[in-house]
Amino acid sequence: MKYQTKKKALLLLADGTIFYGKSVGNREGTAFGEVCFNTGMTGYQEIFTDPSYFGQLMVATNAHIGNYGTQIEEVESDSIKISGLICKNFSYDYSRPSADASLLEFLDKDGLFAISDVDTRALVCYIRDHGAMNAVISSDVDNLDGLKKKLAEVPSMDGLELASKVSTKEPYFFGDENATYKIAALDIGIKRNILRNLAKRDMHIKVFPYNTSYEEMSQWNPDGYFFSNGPGDPEPLHNAITAAKAILATDKPFFGICLGHQVLALANGIST
Repeated sequence: MKYQTKKKALLLLADGTIFYGKSVGNREGTAFGEVCFNTGMTGYQEIFTDPSYFGQLMVATNAHIGNYGTQIEEVESDSIKISGLICKNFSYDYSRPSADASLLEFLDKDGLFAISDVDTRALVCYIRDHGAMNAVISSDVDNLDGLKKKLAEVPSMDGLELASKVSTKEPYFFGDENATYKIAALDIGIKRNILRNLAKRDMHIKVFPYNTSYEEMSQWNPDGYFFSNGPGDPEPLHNAITAAKAILATDKPFFGICLGHQVLALANGIST
């Protein structure tokens, strides 16, 4: 898909710094969130659907995004979780024969706003030097004052509880019920590939909602416990921290990734 002209767009950081670019697909739109970046050379579809990035504006540092299209099997959750995308070169065409859609089609399905033609190298260097902060991307380039006012109202990630936004609502099972080991997994933003890898290692997993107590998880009599990755600040996850302390007292195997690892640290009195 080609565009003769590209609609102007911008990225406005909370400290007032502006980076200019173009709207992907000539779409009109605005998206807010904490700006972050990922340096993966591949795997953009997995990144965009990773619950750990819920509510964040993703800067893709690889020069070309979209060049191999998308596949339905390569998602980490039930929908796109980032709030917006920032990239250098957005590929409207893709070359992988096994792809089932273009990246633009994939983003449009969830109504995600994206901008391209941004100097992502300069942007990442700026974030590295000045730290993570809230930002807005928008095609409304002539409304800076309005964008600044709305951006100031976006809550900080510090102290923000987001696990409830992405966690399962009901417990569910994953893997072979005849596997050697039973694992109780607390879903505070779990990725599907983590479940697939646990199942490959002869484990049957029961996935529990983010606020499940130790007592409820232990009723299944698991051989070990797993706390998943996820978005937001770990400190508001009081139920998860309490459950982690109870699990530690049992001396059963206990593994945490990302946000789950931070919860495990807090349960041990270690600050994050």
